[in-house]
Amino acid sequence: QVQLVESGGGLVQPGGSLRLSCAASGSIFILYGMGWYRQVLGKQRELVAEISSTGATTNYEDSVKGRFTISRDNGKNTVYLQMNKLKPEDTAVYYCKMQAGSVPFWGQGTQVTVSS
Repeated sequence: QVQLVESGGGLVQPGGSLRLSCAASGSIFILYGMGWYRQVLGKQRELVAEISSTGATTNYEDSVKGRFTISRDNGKNTVYLQMNKLKPEDTAVYYCKMQAGSVPFWGQGTQVTVSS
């Protein structure tokens, strides 16, 4: 049984920072890669960043490279997304995902709003 719970979203000014967390139940979390996705109303959900099971490999969507950092703490079954120099176009609902073989597990989402 797996449950993913996101936290850390909120309202921030352009140029500001937020840190998102995704806490997973179950020790099997350490065996799988994780990803952060975001979705705006009326648009497709897109991959923002992903990280391998060990944390050795990461991948970022081009628009967030150099601004966002994904990391994980397997001892706490938690994955993080540090977001710096935020822009209004980063506004979205952010979701974490674990792909357990052919079975996807999604968090409930957390709202990030970047506005003056």
